[in-house]
Amino acid sequence: MSLALVAMSHSPLLHTAELPPAPEVRARVDASFDAIHAFAAEYDPTLVVVFAPDHYNGFFYDLMPPFAVGLAATAIGDYDTEAGPLSVDEEQALAVVRHAQQADIDLTFSRRMDVDHGAVQPLETLFGGLRAKPVVPIFVNGVAGPFVPMRRVRRMGQAVGDYLATLDERVLLIASGGLSHDPPVPQWDTAPAAVREGLIDGRRPTPEAREARQRRVIEGAAAFARGEAPIRDLNPEWDRAFMANCAAGDPTRFDAYEAAAMTVDAGHSSHEVRSWVAAFSALAAGGAYATTYEYYEPIPEYIAGFGVMAARTR
Repeated sequence: MSLALVAMSHSPLLHTAELPPAPEVRARVDASFDAIHAFAAEYDPTLVVVFAPDHYNGFFYDLMPPFAVGLAATAIGDYDTEAGPLSVDEEQALAVVRHAQQADIDLTFSRRMDVDHGAVQPLETLFGGLRAKPVVPIFVNGVAGPFVPMRRVRRMGQAVGDYLATLDERVLLIASGGLSHDPPVPQWDTAPAAVREGLIDGRRPTPEAREARQRRVIEGAAAFARGEAPIRDLNPEWDRAFMANCAAGDPTRFDAYEAAAMTVDAGHSSHEVRSWVAAFSALAAGGAYATTYEYYEPIPEYIAGFGVMAARTR
């Protein structure tokens, strides 16, 4: 058994920004991607477990679980990411579900999961595409409140890690999302009736409707980078403190994070760090671990406190 981890921010603006970051900032982002690509290549995993949120592309308020495993999954291809089926290891995915359920974790599953850029960008960054490695995709709700307490996310991650630690595999855990950011994603409490209908079930929109939605985000990001958007600012102090907790090797630290305070301190989409909590908790289930790489930078053009980490069990 061997466990390793890559955690990285994603952004819909990574390939589509109307107002991109300065060349030296993008160069540092690319250098961080080169570092984790090399880390994954050296580790050469035989199984990849992806913890990622969704942005009202695969999961909606008609039925919103706190987390779910995909026994099959298809990428929708938003924001210039690759579309098509993932190479899901159905046998291992189902075994993860069964183990977690026996550990009293209500881990939902889907035989027709749609995933968006949140799950796809790390696979492209690390492996060049969707089908390079067998994967187990695990959705962790980081957008649609209300949210379960963080301790439940930690326990779910621990249950997944407890199972993975029994395998004769090199397992790479991927955490996608976060850190502080407050992009123009609709909030149920303030959304008009027509938008709420899309939050309840907006599956498979027309190409025109998807393009219009993505255009609003791209334009909103450019406005934020110019200091003109009425959304919360990034919070580098919060981000660095969270990454320090990830590196500390004690997942119970995450239990202190309260949803309401996270929204105020780090923005509505800071809840995407739940994917990091799940992945680091799974890594800790394999024993003590050490962080081998870390990068952080607040990048307004991506509406993101942008973080990257790599770690391995000792």
